[in-house]
Amino acid sequence: MISVDLHVHTFYSGDAHIPPKLIVEELHAHPLLKAAAITDHDTIRGYFEACRLASTYKDIMVIPGVELSTFEGHLTVLGVTEIPSQPLSLEEAIDFTRANDAVIVVAHPYRVMGIGDLARNIDADAVETYNGRSASRENKLAEELARVLNLPGVGGSDAHRKEQLWMAYTEIDASMNVDDVLNAIKHGKVRAVMSKSRQVY
Repeated sequence: MISVDLHVHTFYSGDAHIPPKLIVEELHAHPLLKAAAITDHDTIRGYFEACRLASTYKDIMVIPGVELSTFEGHLTVLGVTEIPSQPLSLEEAIDFTRANDAVIVVAHPYRVMGIGDLARNIDADAVETYNGRSASRENKLAEELARVLNLPGVGGSDAHRKEQLWMAYTEIDASMNVDDVLNAIKHGKVRAVMSKSRQVY
């Protein structure tokens, strides 16, 4: 069982301020969380930089991902190292994800820029039931959506600043291998966790 923050932004997202180097250093120092998905808005530059920096450590893992902006709202895609041309409809984003055998996570469905009930019409792999930047009510609605759709719930901090890192994460029954993690998400071998506060170490 490993603990993974499945939703982290670097300063390559226009609205975030976290250097990839800091994420790598914090993962190395953290006693529990040793893996994170870099899911910048419509770019994978942060992932490639974090991956390069993480290569000097043997105890951490960086998962490729992107938070795609569609006309209908945001959608998190895990397991891609390229992105489609913008802009996209939700249907086009789903087609892109399936063509790349990636994982579709419905990010913060009931917060601003979430796709909300439109998630009922797509073939997603998981719902982000614990988002570190969402209100409790929004997360509860996301949990209900996951239950109705019979999809696994995952957690991610959605960190845009250092102090938001690791506020929510996912326990995954997998090894420290990207393909193993993605497969475990698809098969529901996950549990979303919301931290009471950011751990200080």
